[in-house]
Amino acid sequence: MPTPTASTTTAPTALEWSVDNCSLGRTMAILGERWTVVVLREVFLGVRRFDDIRRHAGIPRQVLTNRLSSLVEVGILQKVPYRADGARTRSEYRLTARGLELQPILLAVTAWGDRHLADPEGPAREFVHRGCGEQLHVEVRCAQGHQLDDPREVDGRPGPGARPFVDAQARERASR
Repeated sequence: MPTPTASTTTAPTALEWSVDNCSLGRTMAILGERWTVVVLREVFLGVRRFDDIRRHAGIPRQVLTNRLSSLVEVGILQKVPYRADGARTRSEYRLTARGLELQPILLAVTAWGDRHLADPEGPAREFVHRGCGEQLHVEVRCAQGHQLDDPREVDGRPGPGARPFVDAQARERASR
């Protein structure tokens, strides 16, 4: 079988659709910065107070302030007041329902890191089911219940919010 060349291959159908309203792009605009994910890791692990997060994760104070503020603004975290004896009222940061929905994403990213980036001794942390103590794993399943083990089994198609792609550069060249 001959090797496909640029002239014999067809363009991916994904090129026909705009990415301006892509949910993945919008999500990564919120989560795509390292310190944001580190803050979420800390809160998922029960570290909820500013000074504890800063000390444990080694995040610079201003960076942490900015990340917490943005996560509160988009509804992933909420500020809950607390007051230690003899101290002023402060806030701790708790996951909202929207924030809790991020757990499978963080577990999947962690699993990838455990497979490809962990120390030779193994990962630093394992995630387990509280009910039985067994390790967690993330699965991809379709609505019919089929488990998809090979990423090549996944396809994309236009959804209800799809918009045709308009190549602004090509349109500009054509109008000259």
